[in-house]
Amino acid sequence: MQTVAVIDYGMGNLHSVAKALEHVGAGRVLVTSDAQVIREADRVVFPGVGAIRDCMAEIRRLGFDELVREVSQDRPFLGICVGMQALLERSEENDGVDCIGLFPGQVRFFGKGMVEDGEPLKVPHMGWNEVSQAVNHPLWHSIPDQARFYFVHSYYIEAGKPQQVVGRGHYGKDFAAALADGSRFAVQFHPEKSHTHGLQLLQNFAAWDGRW
Repeated sequence: MQTVAVIDYGMGNLHSVAKALEHVGAGRVLVTSDAQVIREADRVVFPGVGAIRDCMAEIRRLGFDELVREVSQDRPFLGICVGMQALLERSEENDGVDCIGLFPGQVRFFGKGMVEDGEPLKVPHMGWNEVSQAVNHPLWHSIPDQARFYFVHSYYIEAGKPQQVVGRGHYGKDFAAALADGSRFAVQFHPEKSHTHGLQLLQNFAAWDGRW
């Protein structure tokens, strides 16, 4: 049976992610902060919620920045929400925070006073939103284009390489909802909270060989 390690660095809705992975039959799901267990896993999930400065401080304290670089190269790797943002080069949250830098690009604040079609937009962006599939990636298997996923975020991804954007969202402005490069896939939304389509994405991740 394959193992899926959910990285525990003290920040993230880990057990909801783990339960969703178990629900789709992903294999033996381990929520762990043990670097060796993570290295030995067949697949790795990197969730996160909260302030990026606190997340990056714990990630660096535990040496997980280098660990993430290592394990995301040669097996299926999924970043979720702040776990996705931490993979970028830098976030402007908390007056600027350097991140892991696996994907070129910046994490930007949506801003205040956003209006669309004459209606004010609240920040954080919270709730269901459509995701436009930019490429035919294996993790989109059996998920229709423009499917709705659940988001909770005040900051958005401004990708440095447009070709790495495999899913797009819109909330006052266009943003990268999903990024991919090799065996790495990352999403701004919460698949574990996104019902049928989110569970399908996790099931696709469990079956993915890390190539596309």
